[in-house]
Amino acid sequence: MLYAFELSGEHEELPAAEVLACLKIEELDFQPHTKVDQCLVVDIVGKVENVEKILKGPITERLAMTHHILKVIGITENTLDAILILTNSFESSYFIKEGQSFVVRAKSIKHHVNFPSNLLEPKIGGFINRKGFQANLTNPDVEFRLILSGKAVLGTLISSINRSAYEARNPQNKPFFHPGVLVPRVARAITNLSKIKPGEFFLDPFCGTAGILIEAGILGARVIGIDAQENIVRGACMNLSAFELNYTLVKGDARMMPFKDGTISAIATDPPYGRSAAILAESLEDLYSCALEDIQRVLKPGGIAVVVSDKDASEYGKQVGLEVLEIYFQRVHKSLTRRVTIFQK
Repeated sequence: MLYAFELSGEHEELPAAEVLACLKIEELDFQPHTKVDQCLVVDIVGKVENVEKILKGPITERLAMTHHILKVIGITENTLDAILILTNSFESSYFIKEGQSFVVRAKSIKHHVNFPSNLLEPKIGGFINRKGFQANLTNPDVEFRLILSGKAVLGTLISSINRSAYEARNPQNKPFFHPGVLVPRVARAITNLSKIKPGEFFLDPFCGTAGILIEAGILGARVIGIDAQENIVRGACMNLSAFELNYTLVKGDARMMPFKDGTISAIATDPPYGRSAAILAESLEDLYSCALEDIQRVLKPGGIAVVVSDKDASEYGKQVGLEVLEIYFQRVHKSLTRRVTIFQK
């Protein structure tokens, strides 16, 4: 069965990568099917009720860079005629039950179509009405969604991600604030890219104010943080305690971590960027090189480490035996481009 993930536009690649990581975490049998601007369609094998239980539950709860998940009715060309033919011909019994009401919502992505998306809503609604179903604009049983991107994707809404929950956890809303930290949506996305599962040990060796640790802790991981500055560790403790999470924090050096070899399931971290950052190492180059060496040591075989940096961390990782799986770039402003490097031991 095809399912579409209506992605946020805050990054070209990270939202889709986050979706695929979450599907792997939940051990679903899937293959990517179609990728267009802000929409990823995957083919998921399995009993529909079992698959959709996972999509509505743990997948929806994990995702940060997705707006909606749809059960796909069809994919067609981005023309009025093609969309209306698809709407008129689909088998309704797979998507809406007798007696249920419906609403139609259309969303145009960027400039892929030259007609207003809201023109299609009443036309599609008319076809569905003629199949014997009543429209309800305020409290429908089923929402039909049309995504107008590089292709037109029509489906029914399975679930929506509560992105406002991430806004509520913005850094300035936490007990301890320090500038320059990742916003919760990005912190959650890179946490998901580490493929951490509930109950596993998750480490941030440059934990700062614990933004990444909070996202991992909410997902049920056993979180451990290290930072070189005592006042930052105290602040991280305040933030983690505010969310009533179980955690371990250490004031220490990410180059010499007090953990046994191969004991950490997953790592995600956002090391210091600027050369004026308070660090124990003689240089950022020394910090990255030595920290990645110790990350490789404490990580379990097959474990993932996600490193956010303003410099190329891939070579440092390769030198200590880590495999580079992917590198994503995120332009923050004209003088800062983040690199999100995914390593595997």
